Amino acid sequence: MSERFDVAAEVAAACRDRTRAWRFLRGFAAAWSTPLAGDDGRYRKELAAAEQRLGTPLPAALREALALLGGREDLTSNQDCLLRPDQLHYDETGRALVWRLENQGVARWGIPVEDLRLPDPPVIFQLDGTYSAPEPWRPFLDRFSVACVEMVLYEALFGSDGDDHDNREAGDADPGVIERRYTRLAVPDYPMWADPDGPPVRWFHGRDALICDHAGAWIWVRTRTPEALRAVRNTLPGDWHMRP
Repeated sequence: MSERFDVAAEVAAACRDRTRAWRFLRGFAAAWSTPLAGDDGRYRKELAAAEQRLGTPLPAALREALALLGGREDLTSNQDCLLRPDQLHYDETGRALVWRLENQGVARWGIPVEDLRLPDPPVIFQLDGTYSAPEPWRPFLDRFSVACVEMVLYEALFGSDGDDHDNREAGDADPGVIERRYTRLAVPDYPMWADPDGPPVRWFHGRDALICDHAGAWIWVRTRTPEALRAVRNTLPGDWHMRP
């Protein structure tokens, strides 16, 4: 599976169709981590309880994602956190159903309440604020299934202790080099939560390598082999944090 899995083609398909998004997640898990097993959907029963507690049916895409990924924190919660069904909650204003939290609680992702009826609703995010001056909810991605693709790609950057990942501050020339040397993935541009008005986050792919251009400020890399990581470092020389 790992040798046949075409990241760029599968991401492109995933961003067009919800069913193919779940196919991408299964293929990516098999190629870059460990395959999804039958018990990874251990939250199926809890979903019904969550709907009763929240007083509304959950969107099909949210139900499907939790059933598929609910037991795989290695794919969803290395850095930030995918909430369990019993942790899903409305924000203080009742405007959004919160389903993901930043690891220090300074940002959260939600679904607009008025869009919960949609099978694959848009996702919004909010920075931490105060009750007297709450931060606005902002657009993140147009479909929940695409946000799940983004989540799993992002969490993969933090999902290994081996010599297959690195990061460093981006230089002025780095975005152009990345554009020329690597294949842009079809994940739509979306805001970096820490700088929502700045440049977008963009994803790229090379031989056995994922590269995240984090709003032109930081470069994150995850590879399938140490050799692929060395190749990225050679292509993008700089002060890599994990270099021995």
